[in-house]
Amino acid sequence: MKEIILLKQGEMVLKGLNRRGFEDKLMGNAKRRLKKYGSWRVYTRQSATYVEPLEDTCDFEGAWQAMQKLFGVAGLSRAKACEKDKDAIVACAKAYLADQLRAAKSFKVESKRADKSFPMTSIQLSQYVGSRLHQAFPHLKVDVHTPELTVYVEIRDYEAYVHAAPQEGAGGLPVGMGGRALSLLSGGIDSPVASWMIAKRGVIVDMIHFESYPYTSLEAREKVLDLARLLVPYTGKTCVHIVSFTKIQEQLRRACPEELFTILMRRFMMRIACRVAEENGIQALVTGESVGQVASQTLEAMACTNAVCTIPVLRPVVGMDKEEIVSISRKIGTFETSILPFEDCCTVFTPKHPRTRPKLEELLEAEQALDIQAMVDEAVGTIQRVILEL
Repeated sequence: MKEIILLKQGEMVLKGLNRRGFEDKLMGNAKRRLKKYGSWRVYTRQSATYVEPLEDTCDFEGAWQAMQKLFGVAGLSRAKACEKDKDAIVACAKAYLADQLRAAKSFKVESKRADKSFPMTSIQLSQYVGSRLHQAFPHLKVDVHTPELTVYVEIRDYEAYVHAAPQEGAGGLPVGMGGRALSLLSGGIDSPVASWMIAKRGVIVDMIHFESYPYTSLEAREKVLDLARLLVPYTGKTCVHIVSFTKIQEQLRRACPEELFTILMRRFMMRIACRVAEENGIQALVTGESVGQVASQTLEAMACTNAVCTIPVLRPVVGMDKEEIVSISRKIGTFETSILPFEDCCTVFTPKHPRTRPKLEELLEAEQALDIQAMVDEAVGTIQRVILEL
């Protein structure tokens, strides 16, 4: 008997005539993530994707962890394959789930016949397997409503599969089905969560980071790259564009009213990000803005930053409170890195009393003192690109 990973599709099953494209993308993404764990066969049949090790040396645990972070998977199970025979299924369940069957106090068997040629109905198969398991483990109580352990039996095209309760998958859609976006990645909690959320919708995510060296440290840059690395198991290969933002901030501080500094700085970030996006065939920007969280995230302020953008701006966490965002950051493993005490470019140059409800007219007036095109061109010329692989 061989152990496999069984991936269950989520909303992909609703895609109609486009579904095959989603399945192909999911399988391609799975294969790329599995390369470092040995040789695997990945294929899809009847709304399930099968991940089978082809060699005994495959790192099954590593593959299992990788598949948990694969967008497009609603649930996944470690399963044992066996012959499509009722007694072979019983023997497989006894051996594969022996420890769980001994530890549980109650159980039930739930069967699914994807292969309708199998000679027993799902109910008949569940009753047969359940009775034999009860004989082998007489301490178990049958409980069809709230069992401590559910034994799942699936009759599929080639083989039967036995497994315990599936684990929740990453959900969403396969990365690559939703276009490309450029995420403004700071060193905080919100922007990594926003990047993760938009990747969950099948979007390829590249990232852009604005640094203010020497006001910010090299450790601050490395912190941001560490956050990007933590996202790569979800997003896949990504490019981080690192922009030197120091000169722009110094010019703003010299030439513009202090209370407008934050929103003017954000407008330059958006201009530069739009330029990078357009040069790289990217269709949208992504930010971690949440309404009312800081001075630059009021509706008036966001409208003023939107005014300089030439492509859509996506804000996945815009309606969330901080606790909701923190909860996701803990779930995806970015929280502990996000709270490391290295300042980013925004916090270094924050004015004492930033304008929370700026008017576009006063921003345009303040920007008349600046050579905007030259400032953007110079900043774009400083960009360093770091490619992060799976």
